[in-house]
Amino acid sequence: MTDSSALDPEDRKIVTLARSARARNGVPEGAAVRDSTGRTYVAGSVELPSLRLSALRTAVAMAVASGAESLEAAAVVSGADGVSAEDLAAVRDLGGPGTPVLLAGPDGEVRLTVPA
Repeated sequence: MTDSSALDPEDRKIVTLARSARARNGVPEGAAVRDSTGRTYVAGSVELPSLRLSALRTAVAMAVASGAESLEAAAVVSGADGVSAEDLAAVRDLGGPGTPVLLAGPDGEVRLTVPA
């Protein structure tokens, strides 16, 4: 468990952005990633008949499509108890194995931090 009040302000920002994406779009999860230059990319989960992407994989794809070369951190807001292996792999592909992934509940409280 992670004390949300002890979060770095930049990490708190990506949790807030992820929470906002989830609420704004009415989707099961929201995510945000921060690249090595400090830019952020925000997304919600995508569920179309022909395409299903988690919010985190969508945010990573947006970062890659925008030219990001690395990630510093990622955040997911979800009712899930953990971060899927596929989501961690996407973060690891761009950020490396030590990239922190914060998992927060719908209330924005960080419940878990895991390395990609």
